[in-house]
Amino acid sequence: MIPVILSGGSGTRLWPLSRDAFPKQFLALVGHDSMLQATWHRVAPLASGAPIVVAGETHRFMVAEQLREAGCADATILLEPLARNTAPAIAAAALEATRDGADPLLLVLPSDHVIVDAAAFRAAVRAAGAAAEAGALVTFGIVPTGPETGYGYIKAAAGEGVRAVERFVEKPDAATAAAYVASGDYAWNSGMFLFRASAYLAELERHQPAMLAACREALARARRDVDFVRLDQPAFAASPSDSIDYAVMEKTAHAAVLAIDVGWNDVGSWAALWQVAEQDGDGNAHHGDVLARDCRDTLAWGDGRLLALLGLRDVVVVDTADAVLVAHKDHVQDVKAIVAELKRRGRAETSLHRKVYRPWGHYDSVDVGERFQVKRITVKPGAALSLQMHHHRAEHWIVVSGTAKVTRGDEVILLGENQSTYIPLGVKHRLENPGVVPLELVEVQSGSYLGEDDIVRFEDVYGRDAPG
Repeated sequence: MIPVILSGGSGTRLWPLSRDAFPKQFLALVGHDSMLQATWHRVAPLASGAPIVVAGETHRFMVAEQLREAGCADATILLEPLARNTAPAIAAAALEATRDGADPLLLVLPSDHVIVDAAAFRAAVRAAGAAAEAGALVTFGIVPTGPETGYGYIKAAAGEGVRAVERFVEKPDAATAAAYVASGDYAWNSGMFLFRASAYLAELERHQPAMLAACREALARARRDVDFVRLDQPAFAASPSDSIDYAVMEKTAHAAVLAIDVGWNDVGSWAALWQVAEQDGDGNAHHGDVLARDCRDTLAWGDGRLLALLGLRDVVVVDTADAVLVAHKDHVQDVKAIVAELKRRGRAETSLHRKVYRPWGHYDSVDVGERFQVKRITVKPGAALSLQMHHHRAEHWIVVSGTAKVTRGDEVILLGENQSTYIPLGVKHRLENPGVVPLELVEVQSGSYLGEDDIVRFEDVYGRDAPG
């Protein structure tokens, strides 16, 4: 059994914590692990080999680093050059899994869900194994806890255990959802699956042959290096964009469902996170430096500063370095409308946090003004930024701690604590950390344009050919 972990989502409904460049699967929302890491740890005891992780090109280094931290450095990371929904992503993973002639069971999982009872989930997967071995495409339905209108539903045939699917139902209205729950015949559609790789590919060939052909070509033309399998962009772009539900599960005659009760939550909103977060006796779930008086059923997420709450009920407060969200829990689904408006206005808060992670470390934009920007830069031991130059800005670097190896034009210098250097506009330069402790420095940029796309790369150990 090979886990296939889908890590391509953007998680806009958890803005401002989740952003395009750092979506919710990379956040530690419940416990100390990120949601991606928790997904792997949950299924690692079931896996007969390293997982296949499907991710977007822009998230590749975060995926690799978080998997390494989780003790899974040998994962196959398939990179989608553009989003094409879940059916092509799973097709690429199935083709990769069968590339050497093997035909494993694939346990397909989103990377951004919470499952409270991991042992019960693993037991359910084992229970579904025989049906999957026999050719069924098994989906895991969730026993409903109420008439939820935000999920699709699955009606199962009569019986126990793994049952044939009678029909899939779109998100219903409240009255219909209540009737579904009362009948006991319906489960929530979780988006988790178990099937043989060949069984999925055969159904895709039957119902979406153009999609399968495009994915097969994208993998055949893929560029492979030590860390990533980069699907071919033109071939993958030719694939129709569709979910596995629409492309296969609603059409196949081999769909089956196993209803499970494992404390599942897709964390699709701040209200959903409140449901699974640890709460005090008044129903308050608080993270960070939070002081609350006379509050009930609130969610407060602090990112450094003190948050003080007084006399609030059913309110969500989320504070990050560059944005604050305050909303009633009944309206948190509308966060996506805020994100859409910010994107329309060209605001960077939809895509980047003030702290931006790179494969070499991270930087924090401490201050910005007319013709200047100040960043705090952290470079990991042994890491190096690209050899680069800028057309529109100069830079002044001041080392706070650690040792910096600086290439500036034709010279190479070493800088220690409290030492600095100046990089004139148009001069090739590189910053490296030759030491064994993190390098911390302050960078002061000055110039007519300070955007991250003003980078011309000449050499890069991470294979990047675009800003970032």
